[in-house]
Amino acid sequence: MSDGMKVDQILSQIRALREQASVSRPGMIEADSFAVNAPGNVNFGAMLKNSIDAVNSTQQNAGAMSAAFERGDRDVSLAEVMVNMQKSDVAFKAVVEVRNKFVDAYQEVMRMSM
Repeated sequence: MSDGMKVDQILSQIRALREQASVSRPGMIEADSFAVNAPGNVNFGAMLKNSIDAVNSTQQNAGAMSAAFERGDRDVSLAEVMVNMQKSDVAFKAVVEVRNKFVDAYQEVMRMSM
């Protein structure tokens, strides 16, 4: 799978999760929303790890292409380097936004009174 497809897959997963979150009513927690390994549900921890690994791979690929271009490799064009650097940047920003949402959610849960 190419890095571009991985980034697109990550972004589509983030959009799907955002849609699922907006469909449920605010303030309501469903009992089955915490089932991680139940049939039909996604293992969120594994999905998060795969997403972070994909972003890491994208960044490493962009760095390798940039280094190859700097060395004068004729098989690597400036356009390819720039596109891969932008893909890497977008993927990293998406992961940072997901992290920020997790931190916000954690802080909101900690503010709840029991």
